[in-house]
This record gives sequence, C-alpha cells and structure tokens, in this order.
Amino acid sequence: MITKPNVGVLGLGYVGLPLAMQFARAGAKVIGLDVDASKVDAINVSKSYIKHISDEALKTVFDSGNLSATTDFSKVIGLDAVLICVPTPLNQHREPDISYVLKSAKAIAPFLAAGDGKPKKLVVLESTTYPGTTDTELRAVLEADSGLKAGEDFHLAYSPEREDPGRMDHSVKTIPKVMGGLTPACLERCKELYLLALDQVHPVSSCRMAEATKLTENIFRAVNIAMVNELKVVFQKMGIDVWEVIQAAATKPFGFMPFYPGPGLGGHCIPIDPFYLTWKAREFQQHTRFIELAGEINTSMPDYVISVVAHALNEESKSIKGSRILILGLAYKPNVDDDRESPSYRLIEKLEHKGATVSYNDPHVPCIRANREFSHYAGRCSQAITPDYDLILVATHHDEYKEQDFRSYEIPLVDTRNCIVLKPRKYYQA
Repeated sequence: MITKPNVGVLGLGYVGLPLAMQFARAGAKVIGLDVDASKVDAINVSKSYIKHISDEALKTVFDSGNLSATTDFSKVIGLDAVLICVPTPLNQHREPDISYVLKSAKAIAPFLAAGDGKPKKLVVLESTTYPGTTDTELRAVLEADSGLKAGEDFHLAYSPEREDPGRMDHSVKTIPKVMGGLTPACLERCKELYLLALDQVHPVSSCRMAEATKLTENIFRAVNIAMVNELKVVFQKMGIDVWEVIQAAATKPFGFMPFYPGPGLGGHCIPIDPFYLTWKAREFQQHTRFIELAGEINTSMPDYVISVVAHALNEESKSIKGSRILILGLAYKPNVDDDRESPSYRLIEKLEHKGATVSYNDPHVPCIRANREFSHYAGRCSQAITPDYDLILVATHHDEYKEQDFRSYEIPLVDTRNCIVLKPRKYYQA
C-alpha cells in the first residue's frame, strides 16, 4: 500500500478540480492534467475558475506543495494512479459520446508501464457512462496503445463522481464513493487509494455494477422530476398550486420524497444519463419506456414555459415576436456558475426563434463562455434587472432573485421556480 501516492486527475472541471484538491489535502502528490492551458495556468497561480471554489481554498492547497497542473501527459510516467474526469455528453442524435474518455485513454496509455520496483498503476474512470464502457471500450484503448494487459500489468476500475456543485452539507470527502474493479485486485487497489482521501467507500462486484449505480441514481431523479413537471401542468389547469401540494405532501415522514418542477432539466447528469441507459438497452432488445416517457416530459417543459409567456404577453395585447424579454438565471441550479445543459439556453433559443429579443441576467454567470452546444451565445453578458422589458422570465432560483423587489414593476413576470417573494401585480407561475 502506498501511503502518499502520486495521483493524476485528468480533466480539471467541476468534478476533477474538487477531487484533485481533496487528494492533495489528504497528503497525496497530485498533478492535474488538462488539454485546456487556461485551466492549468489558473491552478498554478491559485486562481479558481469555479465560483464555489474560492481562490483562498485553492491557494491553501497549492501552497502545501501537493497540487500542480500541466498539459504534459508524459507526467503520467511518475504517477501511481490516474483518475479520469472528462465530459461524457450526448451527440446531435442524443446518443452517448465517449470520445473524450477514449482520447484521454490514448493520451495516457503510452505511459502506463510501471517502472522497476514500482507497483502497477491504477486507472479509474469517474465520468458517467453506460455499463460496459470501462471493461470494453476504455480497456481496449488502454491495452492497444500501451501494449499492456488490464488486470495484470495495470489496475482498472470505475468509480462514478457524485459531485453536486454548490452543495454545502456534503463534500467530496464525506460522500460515500461507489467503486467496482476489473478484478478483485483492481478493486482492492482502488479502495486503498480513495480511503486515503475520503471517509467511506462502497465497493461493488464489477465496473458494470458501479456504472449502473450512477445511472440509477440520476434516472431516479429524472423520473421523479418528470412526474412533478407533469403534475404542474395538470394542476395548473385545475387551479391547484403544485408547490403548495408538494409542500404539504412533504410533511409525511415516510413514503414521500419531495421533487420540484422547473423549466426543464439542467446540469451534466440529469438531462443526459437516462439516455445512456436507453441507448445501451437497445443493444439487448430492451425498451426503457418509462425512462423515455420521463425524458419526453422533461424535454417538453420549455415549450410549456413558452406557452405561459405567450399567454402573459397576450394579456398585454402583445406577441412574443417583437417583444423584449429578460431571462433571470443562466446557471442550471441556484447560486452556482454551472450553466451546463441549462434549460435557460433552450428558452433563449425558442423565444428568439419566435422573434423575441432576449437578454439574460445572472450574477453568477457574468458572461457566457464557450460551450459545446450553444457556442453561438458565447460573449453575451448579463444585463441589469429593470422594468424596461416587455416581460421577465425567472428560470433559476438564485437567492438574489428571492430578495429582489418587483412590486413596482408593471410588466408581466413569469416564475418557473416559485421563488419570487416580492411579486409584481402581473405575476404568472409556469
């Protein structure tokens, strides 16, 4: 057992950077690996590019001498373990895209051989994916490009990330870590490594079991969110406030867990992970009808929101075409700067397609950064909240919006999160 391992974290985003920092705090020597030189440069001058990680927190870890970053993947030669934390998006056909995982494998494979007297290296995939990725596609690339055999010349395991940006009641250190290994020895090595930095691990019998666990967690959320989204639309027609219903139901101490409706799903996991399983299930001639129905409901929610916007404008004798609309919130969840898969982008896209002029406000996302799907919005910046628009649409429940006083506004406000406290006279829920 290596008491102070040299660990590489490949991919320094919302998952990789907190993980790298935690291993460094625990005394491991950590090298962050990324193809994005701007992230590497930022880490090496203790400048955080993730809002909920402060410069001070990063500097404390960096100054310990246990954390550095590089774009030079040959540094894998001196490492005991490499943890892969890269994106696994869907392509334009809503099919899994594991190209980032396989490119990462090709980048590290030439350096996987253990030196004389050195223990076998450990490779752990943390990216969310479908069952079979680790022991088939990832393993094949690592073996082909290294000339080594997984389970014999290097260890291979899967341990899904459980990061939730902005959450204060749990951390990388305290969230139990599920993991599965290609062989019992791979699993044992994985357990030893993570227990150096984390409080608790939960081993399962295989990589595929761990991959399926991650999908199950997020499908559970997606399906339940779809249910309350559907109830929101149904109850609205009945004149029933779904938020009050959920609040009342949540008083039951057993048998009910509250989920809340919204304008659509956001984040890198919930909108994507169910499609990984539905795609893989077709290989086995299985149809995941329940999961696919939930996906249909959730992806339809922006259209429902647009219909409420149209109604609110119609009450003002206006149409969406030609209207100036301000969207409040670009991040997919409150009080963070994470805008991955945010439903706000869909709302902007749909409203502009109908002829509206759309601006946004988000104190956590001052300007839109380049992203995979909506790169054409890069460079747009947050605008002030004023009553000089035809309509305001609340998409994210940031604390700042809960404190904003809208009572003097004479324009419609459509609230998709039931978060506005000081409401204008023309207030609509969506």
